[in-house]
Amino acid sequence: MAAMLQPQIILLKEGTDTSQGKAQLVSNINACTAVADVVRTTLGPRGMDKLIHDDKGSVTISNDGATIMKLLDIVHPAAKILADIAKSQDSEVGDGTTTVVLLAAEFLKEAKPFVEDGVHPQNLIRSYRTACYLAIEKIKELAVSIEGKSLEEKKSLLAKCAATTLSSKLIGGEKEFFAQMVVDAVIAIGNDDRLNMIGIKKVPGGNMRDSFLVNGVAFKKTFSYAGFEQQPKKFLNPKILLLNIELELKSEKENAEIRLSDPSQYQSIVDAEWNIIYEKLDKCVQSGAKVVLSRLAIGDLATQYFADRDIFCAGRVAEEDLQRVAAATGGTVQTTVNNIIEEVLGACDIFEEKQVGNERFNIFSGCPSGRTATIVLRGGADQFIEEAERSLHDAIMIVRRALKNSTVVAGGGAIDMELSRYLRQHARTIAGKSQLFINSYAKALEVIPRQLCDNAGFDATDVLNKLRQKHALPSGEGAPFGVDINTGGIADSFANFVWEPAVVKINAINAATEAACLVLSVDETVKNPKSESAQGEAAASAMGGRGRGAAFRGRGRGMRRR
Repeated sequence: MAAMLQPQIILLKEGTDTSQGKAQLVSNINACTAVADVVRTTLGPRGMDKLIHDDKGSVTISNDGATIMKLLDIVHPAAKILADIAKSQDSEVGDGTTTVVLLAAEFLKEAKPFVEDGVHPQNLIRSYRTACYLAIEKIKELAVSIEGKSLEEKKSLLAKCAATTLSSKLIGGEKEFFAQMVVDAVIAIGNDDRLNMIGIKKVPGGNMRDSFLVNGVAFKKTFSYAGFEQQPKKFLNPKILLLNIELELKSEKENAEIRLSDPSQYQSIVDAEWNIIYEKLDKCVQSGAKVVLSRLAIGDLATQYFADRDIFCAGRVAEEDLQRVAAATGGTVQTTVNNIIEEVLGACDIFEEKQVGNERFNIFSGCPSGRTATIVLRGGADQFIEEAERSLHDAIMIVRRALKNSTVVAGGGAIDMELSRYLRQHARTIAGKSQLFINSYAKALEVIPRQLCDNAGFDATDVLNKLRQKHALPSGEGAPFGVDINTGGIADSFANFVWEPAVVKINAINAATEAACLVLSVDETVKNPKSESAQGEAAASAMGGRGRGAAFRGRGRGMRRR
C-alpha cells in the first residue's frame, strides 16, 4: 500500500516528449531510409535530377547528393546525420555523396529486422565496425597505383577518373571535353592546396563546347569611367601593378576649417589636392607598369591619365581575382604607390581584353609562376551553368585526391560486389551471431550496383546474379567486373576506364558505417518543449520596448512623496 502512495517523481519539464526502446530506434531507421529515398534515383550515369524550389523562390536543379541534402530542410534529428555525412564527404573528397547516404541507409535497413527481433544494438555495432575495417583493408589490397608513370600517362589516367565522376552529372554528354579541362587546371596549380586558385567564371549563352580553360587568370571587365575605351586592350610581356588604394580625387574627410585672408590662397589648397592625385598617378607610370589593377576605385581622372600614356587600368577588382592575379604573375598587392620597386610588379606573356558572349573578360595568360587556372563556363540556362559548376567542383576535387593518393579502384559497382563477396566468405569463418550481422553488411553493399541498374531501367536481379557469379570465380578474374550501363549486362570496369580514387570508397564506407552505428547507438530521444517564458519574451520584444517602458513608468508615478 505504501509503495502505491509513493509520489511520482517529475524530472523533465511538462510537455517534454520522450521516446525510447525498440520503437524509437525503428522510427529513426525509417526516417533515415526516407531521406535516402530522396537521393536514391540520382545515383550513377543514368541518375535523374532533382528540382528544388525554396521559400525565397530560387530554383536549383541538381544531381549532386550533397547539394540536395543541403537544400532539403530536414528536421528529424536522426535523419540530419545523413545530411552531415554527405556534407563531410563533399568537403573531404568531393564525390560519392549520394553513395555515402545510400550505404548508411542500407546498413540501417539491414539492421532493422535484427533490432525488431530483440538483438542488442551494441552487438550489431561491433560487427559493423569489424566489417568496415575488413572492407577498407580489402580496398587497399585491390587498389591499383598510378604512381611512377610519365606525366602524359598520368594525365590520361586522371582524365579517366574525372570522366567517371562527370558521367553521372548533367554535363555527362561532354565528359571527355570537361575531364581534360579539369585535369589541365589541377596540374596547372601544381601542389598548391588552395581550391580558390582554380577560378570558375559563368557566362550565359553559347553552348557547353564554347567553355574554355585559361592557363592564368580571367575575370569580368569591371566598372569603368570615360577614357577607358582609349586604353590599349592587348599587351605582350607587360609589367603588372596591383594596388589596394583609391586613385581618385577625394575631398578632405575631416571637417577641417581653413580661414583664408586672401582669396588667391584658396587656389593653392585646390592645387594641393590635384597635386596629390597627380603625384600618385605619376609614380604608377614611372614604375614601368603597363597594367594597373586596384581593389578600390580608379576614378575618371586617373582612367584618362592612364589612357593618354597607353596604360590599361581596372578598378574595383574582386579580392579573390586580385589574389589569383598576384599568385599567377608573381606580383605583390601594394597599399601605397611610394617606392614601387621591380620585385613587386607581376608579369605575364599576354594580357588581353576579350569578348565572351555578352561579357568582356580581362585575360592574363602565360604567367611565370602559373599556379592558377580559370575555367570559363558557357551554357544556356542559368540553372544549367550552376549545375555544371557544381559538377566541375566534384571533378576537380576527385582529380586532386587522385593526384595525392595515387591509387584507383574499379567503379560501376565492381568494388562493392567484390567487397560483398569477400565479407560473405569471411562471415562463414565466424561462429556466433556476428556471422549474420556481417552477412547483412555484405548484402547492404550490393545496394550500389542494384541502384545503378534500377536507375538505368535494367533488371537489377538479373544483372546482380551475373555479377555474383562472375565475382565468385575462384581465379579472382571477375573482381573488376561491374554494371555495364550501355548494354544492361556486365563488363570489366577497369578495361572500360570506369575508375574512381580508392580514397572516395574508403571515405564513403567509413562515414556510412559511422553514421549507421551512431543511429543504432541511440536508445532514447528526448524532445524539450519550447519554454513558455522564452516564447513570452520573444512576443514582448516583438511588440517593442515602448509598451513595457510605459507600464513601468506608470507604476513608479503612483507612489506619493512624503
